[in-house]
Amino acid sequence: MRTPWRPAAEPDPAELLRAAVAAARLPGATADLLDPLTTALAARHPALDLPGVEQQLTAAVAGLWDRGWQPADVVHVVGRRTSRRAARLVAAVVRSEAAASGAADRAPRPWVEQLDALPPAVGVPGWRAGTRVEAGTAWADVVRVLALLPTLPPLERLLPGPAGWPAHRRAGEEPVRSGPVDERVLGRVRALLAKAERTDFPEEADALAGKAQELVSRYAIDAAVLAGEQALDLGAGVVARRLHLDDPFATAKSQLLHAVAAANGCRVVRLGDLGMATVVGLPTDLELVDLLFTSLLLQATRALADAGRGGPRSAVFGRGFLLAYAGRIGERLTAAGERAATAAAAEHGGALVPALARRDAAVEHRLTELFPRLRAARRRAVDPAGWWAGRAAADRADLGSGPAAPRLGR
Repeated sequence: MRTPWRPAAEPDPAELLRAAVAAARLPGATADLLDPLTTALAARHPALDLPGVEQQLTAAVAGLWDRGWQPADVVHVVGRRTSRRAARLVAAVVRSEAAASGAADRAPRPWVEQLDALPPAVGVPGWRAGTRVEAGTAWADVVRVLALLPTLPPLERLLPGPAGWPAHRRAGEEPVRSGPVDERVLGRVRALLAKAERTDFPEEADALAGKAQELVSRYAIDAAVLAGEQALDLGAGVVARRLHLDDPFATAKSQLLHAVAAANGCRVVRLGDLGMATVVGLPTDLELVDLLFTSLLLQATRALADAGRGGPRSAVFGRGFLLAYAGRIGERLTAAGERAATAAAAEHGGALVPALARRDAAVEHRLTELFPRLRAARRRAVDPAGWWAGRAAADRADLGSGPAAPRLGR
């Protein structure tokens, strides 16, 4: 049986913080256990200006970079394990650490893009000023973050950490990998999906996203054939990216991601209870998978909300709905890809099958490098009503046949 911590007269604040972090790491740590410690910290340092606390947070964040973590990963997991307010605290620390390390001028481009997506740098004092909560609550966030970060597991290294960055990166210094993303195609796909999401007419949305999917499929096919003709090493171009899946139903959402990725030449590995998944594929395919998945997830969420308007629905119904939605979307995406392949075969002839085989082999090889000990996820029973409602919603989603997509210029 635990007894609440009782402070001695004028306790040392640094010792209070160490005791609070240790208490937060105990299994089943409750507010009753932490409150006396965070209240005492708040009484002495209501502005969170305890010397060394920001340095401890910065060191905890920086310690994750050499263990495969990236800025967006840290912010996502802290929000998932603690609170959105604590996630904003970590975002502030990440931005401060990046400014001190010169990350904007040294890090790989995807790393810098993640930093740019975070709120402006304000540091811990700026975060505290913007929380509008009691000092004890703010200290509780600090304590939980300090307790959590060192315990996070290592992740597969998808980008080099700060130790592998150059002292200074000049503009344009990064090499162009095989299969660069054509911004014109991405722009067309974004425009089609955005228009499909805005329309109130399912038939129009179906036709618009059908055009988007066939554009995606045909572009990827042409890119693979062109790479073969130019004798490019596709294996050197395969990359991996982590996407973040929010609750509720993060596992079911990962099945939708798997369906989209599988139809577009990519592979997906779900990362346990972290609410993340790693997608492996060529750069163009990853960009397009990200766009399609985001759009379809938005539609699935709306459809699930519509299914619940007739009365309250259980969590089991919601999970079954999304799993069925993912399965049916996978079938429809595969059919769209086959239509694009049929159209491409008329032009590329015998070069098509070897090109796609090389792409698949390159992706599989990189997947095995990153995850040498994969295991299949265990399937669980689903609610039948949710399952059939999800399939029906998938049939109404914005996918379908459309005109043949433009080919890569050669």
